[in-house]
Formats: sequence, structure tokens, C-alpha cells
Amino acid sequence: MAASGKDRIPPHNDDAERAIIGAMLIDENAVTIAQQYLRSDDFYSSRHRKIFDAIINLFNTGTRADLLTLSTELEHTGKLDEAGGNDYIASLTHAVPSSVNTEYYAQIVQSHSLRRSLIQITGDVGSRAYDETMEPKLLLEDTQQKLFLINDPQRIFRYKKANDPAKSAVKRIIDVFLTKPQYTGIPSGYYDLDKLTSGFQPAELIIIGARPGVGKTAIAMNMAANISIRQHIPTAFFSLEMSEQALMLRLISAESRLDSQKLRTGFFPKSDFDEIYPAAEKVSEAPLFIVDMAKMTMLNIQAMARMLKVQEKVEIIFIDYIGLIASDNPRLARYEFISEVSRALKGLARELNIPIVALSQVRRESEREKRPPNLADIRESGSIEQDADVIMFLHRDRELEKSAEEQSKEAGQKVQLIVAKNRNGPVGLIDLTYLKQLTKYESFIEEHRS
Repeated sequence: MAASGKDRIPPHNDDAERAIIGAMLIDENAVTIAQQYLRSDDFYSSRHRKIFDAIINLFNTGTRADLLTLSTELEHTGKLDEAGGNDYIASLTHAVPSSVNTEYYAQIVQSHSLRRSLIQITGDVGSRAYDETMEPKLLLEDTQQKLFLINDPQRIFRYKKANDPAKSAVKRIIDVFLTKPQYTGIPSGYYDLDKLTSGFQPAELIIIGARPGVGKTAIAMNMAANISIRQHIPTAFFSLEMSEQALMLRLISAESRLDSQKLRTGFFPKSDFDEIYPAAEKVSEAPLFIVDMAKMTMLNIQAMARMLKVQEKVEIIFIDYIGLIASDNPRLARYEFISEVSRALKGLARELNIPIVALSQVRRESEREKRPPNLADIRESGSIEQDADVIMFLHRDRELEKSAEEQSKEAGQKVQLIVAKNRNGPVGLIDLTYLKQLTKYESFIEEHRS
């Protein structure tokens, strides 16, 4: 008769656990290798967990772990007997002939730990799913987050001494010095902007703010197109306002350089299909993923973002826009809710280690006072200003816009992109050209004004 789940011994490999600790005792390099794969709770044996922690504590203080230093450390913390005593610790050095296979042992221990985590998570979900007071969406979000964390290769690094990040920083400086890349992040496709930011950086929250009708969605879609179509970088676009078909029409219009209004109404010559088909093919082949969902909540966004990161290797996410994210808690004041959204987006960017570009409306005071928007104009919450790493504003002079339209419908409109906050770089003002008939932004060229 098959054993029930409760009677089964959780997956583990005692020999591999003994071998990895033995390797760490005979070779200090094995400690570094083990840290790349394991943390103490990856060990099934409680005494192995205590010994592993003691070795790491010694390593972090610059002390090499051997039988004497390890025994002293465990005795000092009152855990020597719980770890099996001196005789057991001494036996671990005989469990492995050398440290050559340290990485292999660590992978075995990690594999069994992942199995135990999956058993625990799925069992917990099964029990909590019976609780009708538990909101299913919250349970789903919690489960997805736990699954993502156990699959995250960075999950083991809960704390680090300054020496490790310092070495990594120096290595990055050397790499940049030797390779001299044009940008250290993901280029937006707008040269002057990328000069200021060096591209959109991993783990950063970037906010693009503007009044309605100025073109927030257009510039976000143009950036997404530049990144996915021309740079072939997997990109996700969360649209809370426009349908996926409307977004595709905009993209095809911009790529084919055909009037978007004509494409929507069908009033264009048959010969334009010579431009439409190649443009549509470029868009369809791009690693661009559209998420079109009305009343999307922050939980929906987090769950989908994690899925896209894991399954499609997405490297940047655009969200259009913050003000349309639905609340999971209708009793929460709007100001508090937007603050929660802002913190959640920043946390998500750090968790996934990718840039998140979110659009936001600004207060109408800037338009009423006929001035460019500033940080104080960000609508609904001051938390956005605090949480964001980069904040940009789009500004169009309405009087100049009317004048340009009277002169020619084909004339490009000069638009200012104001980088008002850049946590890790300079701020500044960038001129862009908005081609209204194409709903497309391009780097500013005086010819567009002729």
C-alpha cells in the first residue's frame, strides 16, 4: 500500500549535505561556491543548517573555518551539541575526499530543497483554498510570489558584507572601461534622453507624466517599439486604457509612416499596402507582449509581470497608466492606494531586476498656468515622486501647436521632454518632434518645422 503524503519523508540527500559541508571545511573556495547556491534552510538536517550558518559567519568575519574555529563558534553561540558535537563535525571532513565537486554537491542539495519548498507551498495552498474568508486573488498572488522567489537565483542573498558588492562594482567599472558601451541600460531610442540616463536601468521605476492628450501613450509605445522591434529586447506593454487592436494600428502607422486616421477609416490608396504589410510583419516578429485588460489590479500586474519575466524573459515593462489601476481594497483612500501602487511598482522592478516605465497624469494647474509641469504636479500621490528613480514630463505649448496645425497638418510639433528627476544622473530638457498623423515621436530636427 502506498504511503500517504503525511507518512512520506521529505526529499533530501544526507550524503550530499555532509559532502558540501566537508568541502567547505577543507577548502575556503568551496564556501564561496556554496553561497552561490545555498542558504541554511536548504539543508534538511537541522544540525547541518547550524554548521552551515556557523561557517558562513566565520567566513563573513574573515576567519577560515576549520575544526577548531568551527567548534569554538558553535560553542560560543550555544549550538555545539545541537550540531552533533566535535566528533560529528570531525567526521564531516572525511565525508568528501576533495572540494573538486563542490558545485555538484550544492546543486543536489538545492534540488531537494526546491522539491520540499514546492511540497510545502502546494500543501499550504490546498489548505488555505478551503478557507472561504480568504480572497482567492490574494491567495493566488501570494502563491505566485512564493513560486517566483524559490525559482529566483538571487533568492539566497539576504545580506552581504560590503566587500562583495565593492568587488562587483569594481568589476563593472573595469568592464565598462574596457568595452566602453554606449549605454549601460536599455536605450529608449531617443539619443538625447539616453545620453542623460544611459538607458533605462535594471530595478528602476521610471515615470512619464503629462496632461491628457499630450501623448503619454504614444511616446511609451514608440519607446516599446524602439526597444522590441529595433533592438530585439523582449518588452511587455500593459494597456489599461487602449485595446490591443488600437495599439497595433498605432504601431503599424508609425512603422509604415502612414496616417493613422486613414488606416482606421480605410480611406487610403491600395498602393499603401506595400508599406502596411512590411510594417505589420516587423511588428509581429518583434518580442513585444501586449497585456490588454480592463480594470487591472496591482495583483494582476504583479502576477503577469512575474510570468512574463520567467516565461518570455521580458527585460522591460511599460504600464499605461497608473491612474487606471483598479484597487483591490475599495475602502482605501485614493491617495493611500496610489502610494501603495507606487511602492509596489518600485518593489516589482527590484524583484524582477528590470526597468518598469509607468505613465501618470499631472494636475491641470500646469496647463491652466501655461507652464511646463514639475514634480509638484504629479497627480494623486507624493509617493510617486519619492519612489521613482527617473521622472519625465511631456510638455506641448498649445498655442504653438495650434499655429503649427494651421500651417500644415503634416508639420511636426515641437515637444519638450523634461527629465525632472534622475536619481543616478543629470536632469535636463530634451526637444522631440511629435508627428501627430503618425502618433509618433522622433528626435527633434529643425526640418520637421519647415
